[in-house]
Amino acid sequence: MASQLNKKPLALSLFSTGFIVIWLILAAFPFIWTLWGSFKVELDFFSKADWTNALTGARTTVEYGSPFTGAGYHGAWVQEEFWRSVINTAIVCFFTVTISLTLGTLGGYALSRSGFKYVFWLLIAALIFRAMPPITLVSGYLLQFFNWNVWGILPTTIIVLVAINQPFTLWMLHSFFQKIPKELDESAIVDGCTRFQAFRYVIIPVMWPGVITTGLFSFLLAYNDFAVTTLLLAEENRTMVPAIAAFMGTTQTEGNVMFAVAAVVSATAPLFVLVMFFQRQIVSGLTAGAVKG
Repeated sequence: MASQLNKKPLALSLFSTGFIVIWLILAAFPFIWTLWGSFKVELDFFSKADWTNALTGARTTVEYGSPFTGAGYHGAWVQEEFWRSVINTAIVCFFTVTISLTLGTLGGYALSRSGFKYVFWLLIAALIFRAMPPITLVSGYLLQFFNWNVWGILPTTIIVLVAINQPFTLWMLHSFFQKIPKELDESAIVDGCTRFQAFRYVIIPVMWPGVITTGLFSFLLAYNDFAVTTLLLAEENRTMVPAIAAFMGTTQTEGNVMFAVAAVVSATAPLFVLVMFFQRQIVSGLTAGAVKG
């Protein structure tokens, strides 16, 4: 009897399944189409005469003897040395996430355990700072960066990204720490731990999913940033997103669109792997931050 009550009507099951399939196709189509087009030449992928050329690869076959070619990847990675931008992105992301999480966990824990009234106003000030467009914050310091001879290098960009990201990190980790009962700290201190030992050995293991979730969002901020990295980095120190924009060219500078398409695929693929690898920690971290313990 219970199994009959729990059994969904056939029409509802078909509708739900069809809706999910259609949604997945629509969500995945842009990346699949870009991946497919990255192995074509520009006259096929952006053909105005016949859109089916993007599927058949007619021009690609004429030029390379095959409907698929890796010329876009070779041009981006070898000819234009896109690998340098990948290394720069890895450096920026690593230090941005490391510094942001270090400061965020210490600050978020201190604020969550503080009983002073200024904590609320401090968090509000951080939220206002985070809500401001990053480009308006960076543009005011460009002259000083030039005068101090620190423009165009990675450390300056890392410091600016940390400053922009820190309010969000502080807010998010503060909310996670608030869900952890203060009795855990008190029990650890009674057992002989110092405040920092209680934080390190008792609190951090409990909220590890929250740290991973916050770290992932910090990583995405640095990984996908365009405005700050474009303004602050010299051409030889570009990260991936400004480098992709450079491949597109401008009205004054000729670019190679297929280099950009191949670079987009190269930059997007690691994000899929990252989310798939950390999906359990992301879900548990978001749930832990939304449900009071």
